[in-house]
Amino acid sequence: MGSSISKIPIRLLFIFEILSLSLIFMYRWDNLDFNTFATGIGLILLVYFSNSVLRRISSGDHYIFLIVSMMFSIGLIMIFRISSDLGVKQLLWLLIGIGVFFLSYFTIKKIDVWDKMITLYLGVAYGLFAMTFILGSRLRGAINWVNIGGVSFQPAEVTKIALIFFLAAYYFNLEKYSKNKYSEWIVMGIVYSYIGLLFLQRDLGTALIFFGIYTGLQYIYCSGRRYELANLSLAVLGGTLGYVLFDHVKVRVTTWINPWPYINDKGYQITQSLFAIAEGSYFGTGLGRGNPAFIPLSYNDFIFSSISEEMGVFTGIGIIMLFVLLVYRGFKIALLQNHKFYRIVALGISLMFGLQAFIIIGGAIKVIPLTGLTLPFISYGGSSIVSSFLALGILQGASEKVVKEDEYNE
Repeated sequence: MGSSISKIPIRLLFIFEILSLSLIFMYRWDNLDFNTFATGIGLILLVYFSNSVLRRISSGDHYIFLIVSMMFSIGLIMIFRISSDLGVKQLLWLLIGIGVFFLSYFTIKKIDVWDKMITLYLGVAYGLFAMTFILGSRLRGAINWVNIGGVSFQPAEVTKIALIFFLAAYYFNLEKYSKNKYSEWIVMGIVYSYIGLLFLQRDLGTALIFFGIYTGLQYIYCSGRRYELANLSLAVLGGTLGYVLFDHVKVRVTTWINPWPYINDKGYQITQSLFAIAEGSYFGTGLGRGNPAFIPLSYNDFIFSSISEEMGVFTGIGIIMLFVLLVYRGFKIALLQNHKFYRIVALGISLMFGLQAFIIIGGAIKVIPLTGLTLPFISYGGSSIVSSFLALGILQGASEKVVKEDEYNE
């Protein structure tokens, strides 16, 4: 039953891709090249084969990958419209990311010792932080990029997953660790050491995700409310210190409150984002008929604004709903989970996707101050794509360790 149900949205996705690619072909009619055709055919084949293979090899949730296929289809089409070179690179990153997805899926499925390696997760996280400080370079005020052999990546993308596994291993073995009455304080200290290192890197967007993941899991699995109060108090203190110590945080708060007096300098990003969304109205200006070049980082941090301009606010709402569905399916995996460790991992990954989407979309529409994050599966970028598919593969593997697998297809 599950396969027959999932064929309908796949067919609808193909129709969307064909229509969108047709518009791009029309837009580039006077300058059609091999990249245009190769990217279009590559996207369709990638979606078809990856979903077909997954339906055959996995007995778990068949919808989370389909939801993500819709996301990266929209993202790739928009990126290619902005820059054909970036579009081709994004397609290659998607190929690598989907390969990582299947690799992490099989790894989680076949190996069952993840709840016993809490020390490894600590070592991986601190090792990645050390790598960032030693080899990292500053970009837009933050030290979060490492370049090795001409390949740039963000270690913090992997550190988020290490944090989730660390917390899952701790709360899974809570009975053992709680023999030490200071265990929860020690864990809180470790998490806030991560957040403190991110503050030193000036990567406050990722620090906010770390805090959100920890707070969500702590609320569910920690019985002492004094720990939650301490956590929230530390968060308020950290936010205040961030505002006082970092000038770029002050700028983002100022432009969030009222960007219009600074429209030509520090308020340029957010005002152009709002102009683009307003210009698109409900149905968009049409692919190739907008001006995403006016938006800084239109293919990355502000891709939501670019999509809303040319594909319309309804498409923007559709993207938000896709993330809502992804988080819902992740929570459902957790609720049906037999194994507590994988339940916590599923919750953590779902929180990570939801928080990151909320932070970047909220910044683009001026609900919250701007932060330098990517929209998972949609924005251009190798680190974000690969790490997101890594987390999705883990979630896919966790979906097979459930109470009743058939319930996923209801």
